[in-house]
Amino acid sequence: MYLYLKAIHVIFVVTWFAGLFYLPRLLIYNTEALAKPAAEQLILQGQFAIMIKRLWYGITWPSAILTLILGCATWYKLAALPDWLLVKLFFVAGLYVYHLSLHVLVRQQLNGIFRFTSQQLRIWNEVATIFLVAIVLLAVVKQPPGLWRALGGLLLFIGLLLGAIRIYKRSRRK
Repeated sequence: MYLYLKAIHVIFVVTWFAGLFYLPRLLIYNTEALAKPAAEQLILQGQFAIMIKRLWYGITWPSAILTLILGCATWYKLAALPDWLLVKLFFVAGLYVYHLSLHVLVRQQLNGIFRFTSQQLRIWNEVATIFLVAIVLLAVVKQPPGLWRALGGLLLFIGLLLGAIRIYKRSRRK
């Protein structure tokens, strides 16, 4: 039974991350639609609103909830939480905070409030990637690396992501 719970948990983690990766793209496109002529903007933003609602409320939220429930259900075999799992849970908690921040952005955009540029949303989109890397590494390796080495590696990864965003921005301008 344990392995089935774990497998279903992983399935919902994947669907949750699919939503976390795709939703910011929709928010970016919705923001960029503001620069279109009025008729085109109306059509695009109407379509993006439908897509955002369906993805967020139909896939991403249910997956986040089921991920949490099934993740907790897999702990019944543990006598105590190992150190690596405690560190992983710290990152998982951060991921749920990120999820809630996206919820705020969804509600704002669906109400016609656009507080961030598409470039700012592109950077925010990469936060899920950072959490994914940290959580998967901890889940697979099952031991937290030394604190300074982990922070250094995470900062290097963040730097690489920001560099890739800059290169992408330059290539879009050409």
